[in-house]
Amino acid sequence: MIKRHLAGLVFGLSLFLPHGVLAEPAKRIIALSPHAVEMLYAIGAGDAIVAATDYADYPEAAKKIPRIGGYYGIQMERVMELNPDLIVVWDTGNKAEDINQLRTLGFNLYGSDPKTLEGVAKELEELGKLTGHVEEASKVAAAYRAELSRLRSDNASKSEPKVFYQLWSTPLMTVSKNSWIQQIISVCHGQNVFYDAASDYPQVSLENVLLTLPEVILQSQEEGNVKGVDWSQWPEIPAVKNQHIYQLNADLLHRATPRALLGVQALCDALDKAR
Repeated sequence: MIKRHLAGLVFGLSLFLPHGVLAEPAKRIIALSPHAVEMLYAIGAGDAIVAATDYADYPEAAKKIPRIGGYYGIQMERVMELNPDLIVVWDTGNKAEDINQLRTLGFNLYGSDPKTLEGVAKELEELGKLTGHVEEASKVAAAYRAELSRLRSDNASKSEPKVFYQLWSTPLMTVSKNSWIQQIISVCHGQNVFYDAASDYPQVSLENVLLTLPEVILQSQEEGNVKGVDWSQWPEIPAVKNQHIYQLNADLLHRATPRALLGVQALCDALDKAR
């Protein structure tokens, strides 16, 4: 479960196509991440996807796309049979050897891995150029940028409650300054109690959390995460004492897609309850 959970987080962007363009718009696409599938559907190119990986479950139509692997590896024979004119790979979610093999086989590769919230809009536009959906992609990107700007503006002057983001319960993990989730916390003007941790997704102890005295505890909604820690045992934590423990949709928070802004809004709403 922890591998699936962390596989929803994205970190950086690369473009493998020589000039970011194809001779003709892609008509047969293999999308090797859930977030790439979502973005392709968002710009009207979903019907061109001929294969995807595990957990590509949004929108509903995506559930019918044939699967050819996941973080554990890709079925190369199936890729060759499908003969795509574009493969959208995931730099940090696909095996490096698989990406290298696809490149060696001569397929057109686009690296989908937005590092920032703003990067989602840029990638939507790039995918629009590759698929011939430039106008629709531009509209979606513009709407995304406008909503992100609104969220930043609406929350900029609010107080900064101390936040502990429970990425996972066993082991107990959280996020720090260079993480995707930290960008969302920043938009909502929260103060991440583990902002300065040495790694992006550090493992912490219950004692560490107790010392920080968070005013809000945020958890992803997975049952294993929510039930993994019984926070009621530590009423000295302000978030526990004041019942400011909230469960949020991990797909909205951890996937770099236009829906990420729904995750931002949900996190901001949770912090507002604690203000």
